[in-house]
Amino acid sequence: MMRSMFSGVSGLRAHQLKMDVIGNNIANVNTVGYKGQRATFQEVFNQTIKGAGSPQAGRGGTNPQQIGLGISLASIDTFHIRGAVQRTDNNTDLAINGDGFFILSNSADFLSRTYTRAGNFTLDEYG
Repeated sequence: MMRSMFSGVSGLRAHQLKMDVIGNNIANVNTVGYKGQRATFQEVFNQTIKGAGSPQAGRGGTNPQQIGLGISLASIDTFHIRGAVQRTDNNTDLAINGDGFFILSNSADFLSRTYTRAGNFTLDEYG
């Protein structure tokens, strides 16, 4: 009884995670440089109730009987595909045609780096 409850709960949790990823994709549809994501899942463990049987007297063998114990999140993958370029008529807006990223840093020595494909730049007091 409890195994079936745990299996059902793991399915509900997985569905909620998938809905969270989809909701995040929808919320960021207009965010410059955003890359969509996809949740993938994997089966948790199986419990073998009855082992496999070997062939006997002209009859084939039998497969094992197993009970699945639910699913879990395998990974959240990011789609690294090129998005559409939009014309903005701002002199500080840039776009990358092809592979690559803009390298940003808050420090003068560039030890702290951030990589982005969002090209909507502005000037601050330091230029």
